[in-house]
Amino acid sequence: MATGVEASRLSLNTATVREQWSLAQCIDGCARHGIGGISPWRDKLQEMGATNAAKAIRDAGIGVSGLCRGGWYTEEGAITQAVIDDNRRAVDEAAEIGAACLVMVVGGLPRGSRDINHAHALVEEGLAKTLEHARTVNVPIAIEPLHPMYAGDRACVNTTGHALDMCDRLGDGIGVALDVYHIWWDPEISAQIERTGKKRLLAFHVCDWLVPTRDLLTDRGMMGDGVIDIAGLRAQVEKQGFDGYIEVEIFSQENWWKRDPDEVLATMIERGAVI
Repeated sequence: MATGVEASRLSLNTATVREQWSLAQCIDGCARHGIGGISPWRDKLQEMGATNAAKAIRDAGIGVSGLCRGGWYTEEGAITQAVIDDNRRAVDEAAEIGAACLVMVVGGLPRGSRDINHAHALVEEGLAKTLEHARTVNVPIAIEPLHPMYAGDRACVNTTGHALDMCDRLGDGIGVALDVYHIWWDPEISAQIERTGKKRLLAFHVCDWLVPTRDLLTDRGMMGDGVIDIAGLRAQVEKQGFDGYIEVEIFSQENWWKRDPDEVLATMIERGAVI
């Protein structure tokens, strides 16, 4: 079993303190706590400005494990120019801040639709169009398979195997972002991690699944507070050669979003022992 993770190997996904801190404060917090990386959400990035954020991140000496998020290909029931343009902007933002990948939350069923196969086709079409630009600026695209509870409204790609099937068809420049919250339940996950390999394992996100879970979107747990074998999953991705940041992404309306953010970061570092 892998040993614990040092602070320098952790990355703060800004969703973890989204209610308390701006991106500038997140960057400063990572630097003060010795956290090695950061992964901004685009709303925080756009508030600060990508150019300003890129400079602040460089000056702080921290890495960028990813940018959240592109995708949302299915909303209009067709791949619209607006969707293409927004994903192109997301690619350019990821390039400017030096993100290791652009994480894709691909979208659920189009409004009023019950045709999940159509949604899958839209996602693949949209990813192909995004890749055309992403390849020119060397930004890897990372499909994030989400738990099946989100298939209707957030992401109709719900298993690592499905995401990898798309990667197989789409070719170079695309892989997966594996979040333990979304994959821990999958009986095929060990085989699919092995199938992924190092080249397509673009990001690894951690938090925990609480029992009971009070809200399926905003009640994630801090590592060690739930039922996920996080260390076991980490050992599997590292067996494939993954050596990137371990990114902490916690949505927690009633707990961690209400705490002092310095306490949140200190707890992240403390819980590195169970990752």
